[in-house]
Amino acid sequence: MGKASFKELTNEPMKLFLDELSSSAPAPGGGSVAALSGALGAALISMVSNLTIGKQKYADVQEEIAALLDKSESLRKELVVLLETDVKVYTELSETMKMPRDTEEQKEARTKAMDRALKAATNVPMQVAEACVAVMELCRPAAEKGNINAVSDVGVGILMAEAGLRSAALNVLINLAWIKDETFMKETRVKLDALLKGKPALRDEIYELVASKL
Repeated sequence: MGKASFKELTNEPMKLFLDELSSSAPAPGGGSVAALSGALGAALISMVSNLTIGKQKYADVQEEIAALLDKSESLRKELVVLLETDVKVYTELSETMKMPRDTEEQKEARTKAMDRALKAATNVPMQVAEACVAVMELCRPAAEKGNINAVSDVGVGILMAEAGLRSAALNVLINLAWIKDETFMKETRVKLDALLKGKPALRDEIYELVASKL
């Protein structure tokens, strides 16, 4: 079964996504899984928030939880869009790789097209990484102030968000290796390193906070 180029996979049953993912075509792949991981993390924070809103026991944090829900839902929707965008840009990259290069003119055209396609395929997982970091930053207030009966879901959320971040980072790095623009490569690597810095420690900290409440 071949993979769909621009079909919106998130509008179809999960089985379709998994079938498409497991096939031999290049997209969806790890980049889409990274976005899905982040979206799952965001959705869990939304769930915990929804289980807290309207509960008398948590009356003093209603405003904060409502704001948390707004952020988590915004990130969830952003990551779903990025999942679809990743499929699109990586499919376009795969098609660009097939461009002819028999003449000097064809080689030049292909080189320029590859540069554009590779940068697009790098920028999308960078956006995924940024969104996953934002999801991670919602986990502490969710664990501290959210419904205690759903606190384990915050723990799952931090793990999914951090997995999405690290997975997205791998997709950035594999594309950077092919980019000849040194300035773009260095700036992107610096930005990625900043996003990754301290996140394993944050993951462990939130995980332990959650575990302490179980």
